[in-house]
Amino acid sequence: MLTVTSLWIPFTVIAALGQVARNAMQRSLTKPLGTWGATNIRFLFGFPFSVLFLGLVLIVSGDHLSMPPSVFWPWLLLGALSQIVGTGLMLLAMNDRSFVVTTAYLKTEAIQTAIFGFVFLGDHLTWLKVAAIVIATVGVVITALRPGGEKSFAELRPTIMGLVAAAAFALSAVGFRGAIIAVPGVSFVTASSFTLVLGLLAQTLILTVYLLWRAPKVLQAILGLWKPSLLAGFMGAFASQFWFLSFALTAAANVRTLALIEVLFAQGVAYYSFKQPVSPREIFGIVLIVIGVAVLVGA
Repeated sequence: MLTVTSLWIPFTVIAALGQVARNAMQRSLTKPLGTWGATNIRFLFGFPFSVLFLGLVLIVSGDHLSMPPSVFWPWLLLGALSQIVGTGLMLLAMNDRSFVVTTAYLKTEAIQTAIFGFVFLGDHLTWLKVAAIVIATVGVVITALRPGGEKSFAELRPTIMGLVAAAAFALSAVGFRGAIIAVPGVSFVTASSFTLVLGLLAQTLILTVYLLWRAPKVLQAILGLWKPSLLAGFMGAFASQFWFLSFALTAAANVRTLALIEVLFAQGVAYYSFKQPVSPREIFGIVLIVIGVAVLVGA
């Protein structure tokens, strides 16, 4: 029987699907806008939709928001800034060396999220769940590897940047969860929606100021491509809404581990849309992901 607490499972699946769709939409915008311009779309055009989501939630729930406690703001800024830093380090690592190897390092995020969640929020994980996180992570790393790609693992610079980027994304998940559970006197849906609005606002301001300083023409290009950007922004806000709902209900490590099924969705898109064959190594990695996720959900 599905309980309120277990809703994090379908919420995470929906969020992962939405993220795959958003990534596909952003990919077509990277060439005309550049990496940071395309990245800002998810914040700049996602923010108005997050406000709309919050308005609908307040109308339906009847909740009344008040000024959150002081502890809310450090958590919010940790989540917002860490996500931006993680994105920047990820892009630097991928430009510096191997996309595949960097991706493999990034998938240590679930394990690092478990560590940070325990240290900073006291999120408790059973040994069975820890085992599930490790199994699923190993599966993703195996799936991400390509023949010859393992040679780059010995190089220090991409290794450090990839692992630190994963740490930043892990801190982002923990920071947003910390902010959500700090919102008092409202439902978890309202707390999640409220945190999302303020998080996207902070990220929009930071990246927009950065682009005004370093690449003002990119902002003009973004406005010129507002139609496709609007759809990508909607999907970004939609996915984030469900990520935050999941963070409100369970440990961030559970969410980020189940989110590894995004790899399965991406493999499916590659196979059916682009006719890319699946190798035995990828099949083995996918099996490990499925086992890890199944253990996590059943634990």
